[in-house]
Amino acid sequence: MKIDGKIIAGNLIEQLKERVDRLKLKGTTPHLYIITFGNDSQTESYLKQKMLRAGQIGAKITIKRFNEKTKAQTVYKLIEKLNNDNKIQGVIIQRPIPKQLDLETISMSVYVPKDVDGFHPYSKFSSPVALAVIKLIESTLSDENIYEFLKSKKITLVGRGVTAGGPIINLFKKLKIKTQVVDSKTKDKDMILKKSDIIVSSVGKKIITVKNLKSGVILIGVGMHTVDGKLKGDYDEAEIENIASFYSPTPGGVGPVNVTMLMKNLVEAAEHQFDII
Repeated sequence: MKIDGKIIAGNLIEQLKERVDRLKLKGTTPHLYIITFGNDSQTESYLKQKMLRAGQIGAKITIKRFNEKTKAQTVYKLIEKLNNDNKIQGVIIQRPIPKQLDLETISMSVYVPKDVDGFHPYSKFSSPVALAVIKLIESTLSDENIYEFLKSKKITLVGRGVTAGGPIINLFKKLKIKTQVVDSKTKDKDMILKKSDIIVSSVGKKIITVKNLKSGVILIGVGMHTVDGKLKGDYDEAEIENIASFYSPTPGGVGPVNVTMLMKNLVEAAEHQFDII
């Protein structure tokens, strides 16, 4: 059965809108500031989705576009300013970043309470894409507790990328849920996948096929690539739909929930301001 991320996101949006309305009564509108570089088409698509979701819940977004040759000092100076601006609750450095910026350094430069993307090692927020994965799996359950359910299953995470695979691995570790991680160097990966109850794939090319799967598997596809101008996932949905008990489509699966979870983190950051006043 197909997991409809748009429906899941829609339900979350209504809840977040109510929370934003309550914040506005207190004089605060959640404000996300995004720093991005260049004019990559895929990045622009991500930004449009974030602006759409922010508008739906009543939050505000500011986007600062730097060119790819901008000096690191200029970027860090802006981040410092944003860190000290009480009207900004969330700060994102949109990946990818240019080579003159060090990924670890820039991740650490964002003030921890404003790190709504969850890249800082001490961030209170989990990665939105990782939260989206959990939410999609939870949508397949009836009355079971999601964490007890996950702990009872053989889970395989495919891919270790900085923006998706890595954060997903980290969240499962944080939740103390045992997983098997598979990448291009893993031996016997086909056998590992074949024994899995749940597979989360974050590669960005077709890597999951029918021969990898056992009947009844839950498939969550995070990775994306383009074929003839159309977005495709890490598996062919037509091939696996009769094997998997549940699967997420691309597009329309993880993506809508990912952006909505980012908005959830932003709203929580804004709400947290009132806890520390």
